Amino acid sequence: MKLGYNTGYWSAGPPQGVEKVIAECDKLGFEHIWTAEAYGSDALSPLAWWGANTQNVKLGTAIMQMSARTPAATAMAAITMDHLSGGRFILGLGASGPQVVEGWYGEPYPRPLERTREFVEIVRSIVARKEPVEFSGNHYTMPLPEGTGLGKPLKSTVHPLRNQIPIYLAAEGPKNVALSAEICDGWLPLFFAPKDNGFYKDALQSGFDAASRRGWGDFEVACTVTVIPGEDVDACADLLRPMIALYAGGMGAKGQNFHYDVFARMGFEEDCEKIQELYLAGNKKDAIASVPTEMVEAISLIGPPNKIKDELSMWEESVVDTMLISGGIDLVHFVHDLVG
Repeated sequence: MKLGYNTGYWSAGPPQGVEKVIAECDKLGFEHIWTAEAYGSDALSPLAWWGANTQNVKLGTAIMQMSARTPAATAMAAITMDHLSGGRFILGLGASGPQVVEGWYGEPYPRPLERTREFVEIVRSIVARKEPVEFSGNHYTMPLPEGTGLGKPLKSTVHPLRNQIPIYLAAEGPKNVALSAEICDGWLPLFFAPKDNGFYKDALQSGFDAASRRGWGDFEVACTVTVIPGEDVDACADLLRPMIALYAGGMGAKGQNFHYDVFARMGFEEDCEKIQELYLAGNKKDAIASVPTEMVEAISLIGPPNKIKDELSMWEESVVDTMLISGGIDLVHFVHDLVG
């Protein structure tokens, strides 16, 4: 099991002391550092700023939201970051959800899988830099056929450091997980339960089979895993209940919440229904209190160190190659020593 560090996206401002933690992760041999974006801070600026002081870790975006940039702008950023980092960049992409895509970016959300397929194909074509880019799809067309009529196929003026920059896809549903294995180089799960490993292993394998171009040996599953050591398991779970309630109950809408669906597949559908009902009614306090400890434990490592150590074996036996953790330097050392 390899280790990575996820800085996440900012709340009201930049996370305090993260530069020291990143430096420690770089020294300890962590595999990569990741940043994120929602509708506040962007993923690229912090990654470039913090990554400039690292030497070894790969630098990834978990995730850059596809609706925030055209495929060409995304490819330009990837080529630039890859040069600046000396070939250490990983382009993590995701479709996000309709609330953010349509509410914040003002872009259409329907058919996200088809849109993702087109987006990745264009980015790969630009980075390969074999010829001027032409693409005609249902969501993206280059050059634009309307307008002045003066647009023409172009090729990046910058020669990429690598003509194949790794692309990882954030995905939750089985079809999207399969798509990550079919067209990308890695999968970024958000809420992963080791007990559902077989479900995701089958989804990934179907993607490998559809592509006939790669397999498990050259594909990485980098999963964010919250680790909270403490003698009181319920008290540890309390720290995660607000986040789970927000994602499972407060995001999207009734019948249109992919995070809800993930937890429902784990066997917590009745809990999710109650959490969502309370959250959407504005009763966040009770929604948070309704998140059972078992639901928290399914996706995290919490409690006494011996319990965490015992449960770690489930993650090591799963499809997850790399655990992405978040926290201070003490937690970084705790997990590093635990994984060995």
